[in-house]
Amino acid sequence: MSGSTGQSQHPQFSRRFALQAGSVGLLGLSSDRLSMLRDANAAPANRPVAAKSVIYVFLSGGLGQHDSFDMKPDAPDLIRGEFQPISTATPGLQICEHLPLLAQRSRLWSLCRSLTHTQNGHLEAHMIMLSGRTPLPPGFKKRDPQPTDWPALAAVAGAATRPRNNLPPAVILPDKLVQNDARNLVPGQFGGVLGRRRDPWFIEASAYDPSSYGAYPEFGFDHQQRPQQSQTRQFRAPELFLPEGFGVDRLGRRMDLLQTIDAQRRDLENLASVRDFDRYRQGAVSLLSGKDVRDAFDVQQAAPRVLDRYGRNSFGWSLLMARRLIEAGVNLVQVNLGNNETWDTHGNAFPHLKNNLFPPTDKALSALLDDLQDSGLLDSTLIVMAGEFGRTPKITYSPPEYKLPGRDHWGPCQTVFFAGGGIEGGRVVGASDKIGAYPTVSPQSPENMAATIFHSLGIPETMMLTDELDRPHHVYYGEPIPGLTFSSG
Repeated sequence: MSGSTGQSQHPQFSRRFALQAGSVGLLGLSSDRLSMLRDANAAPANRPVAAKSVIYVFLSGGLGQHDSFDMKPDAPDLIRGEFQPISTATPGLQICEHLPLLAQRSRLWSLCRSLTHTQNGHLEAHMIMLSGRTPLPPGFKKRDPQPTDWPALAAVAGAATRPRNNLPPAVILPDKLVQNDARNLVPGQFGGVLGRRRDPWFIEASAYDPSSYGAYPEFGFDHQQRPQQSQTRQFRAPELFLPEGFGVDRLGRRMDLLQTIDAQRRDLENLASVRDFDRYRQGAVSLLSGKDVRDAFDVQQAAPRVLDRYGRNSFGWSLLMARRLIEAGVNLVQVNLGNNETWDTHGNAFPHLKNNLFPPTDKALSALLDDLQDSGLLDSTLIVMAGEFGRTPKITYSPPEYKLPGRDHWGPCQTVFFAGGGIEGGRVVGASDKIGAYPTVSPQSPENMAATIFHSLGIPETMMLTDELDRPHHVYYGEPIPGLTFSSG
């Protein structure tokens, strides 16, 4: 293996023990329950461990900047929209009236109102904002992730940071992003050019439902207000417990049993990929035997007061799970707040934002900020919230699909939310023009957003990652957003 993917110095199981963790069947795990167990590659041994974490909150569909964090109350009616701004705890800073809890906590977060890129299509823009790379990769296809795609931010973080507590460095929850069909996976969320072994670990707790958007069950809705079928969708923690009667002691005996077939695996010892196989098995054993990690997944059994603060819905459960995984030792958690372009408000935008999208987001994100601050983890945990693009300055009408107005896709400008991780709260970086169409001050790129994330994780700017053919790839393609981050020191 090249230096950029060398072994971590974190205590590990021996190679033989990891191999003895055995096949899926011998561990008693079904293949579908191990679908989220991916490569947990370590960073170079000579790099100091960075005790920092990131939660990347992704709003698939695209949040309108005019209706949230960059309101234009003096613009004409067709630009301004229906919502009113309210003052935050930071003098001179206003946001949407339907985000009151975040407004009260503005000293904990800051905004970049000038992120810009070139694409207005969902899948192209997902590729950009999930990877932090603006040019589309060679061979890009809208409806079929390619091995030539840029790697996801989570994939890079998983490869470039050192595992802690034998856990995967990066995970995505509560599901893979899809468009229109569960088989149509959105590009940009996998390992891409770094190879399948760099795919992030997916914690799939939220079954796909093509007719249900948003924070179900309490805030589920349909964009076009079609007749709703009975809701059977459930949020389920991954079943990572050992089978009944299969305790840790028995797991150890099963490992002993596997020694009898060790000779059949000797050839595997000679493969360069054996380290990756070891880490895969280490992750499986850690997830099976670690009570803290199992508890992190079982969010619906949290104390009632905790569930009440986060919200008893998929948004609240997802951000609570993210907080617990960060506490357990995961370095980066990407939280998809809504699948199948939940935030794609072409029509019926204002009632859906007001009644279905903003309330659970405001509540869950505020609870996350409070918990991280109270536990002392906010300074070492960066929170970033963005969608694939912003939305058009001009309100649009799209009958007959939508009865009420909305906004279309808009790549040239969006607002990105930042908190924690050395970010000074109550700040605004950049500005858009008077109709929220284009940046006028300090335009920022997705590459700079990605660099802000990598910087917070302590990834060196000179780091290179290698693919399966040992070819080097840069990690940084931009610089941390100036005026937002502190030096790593």
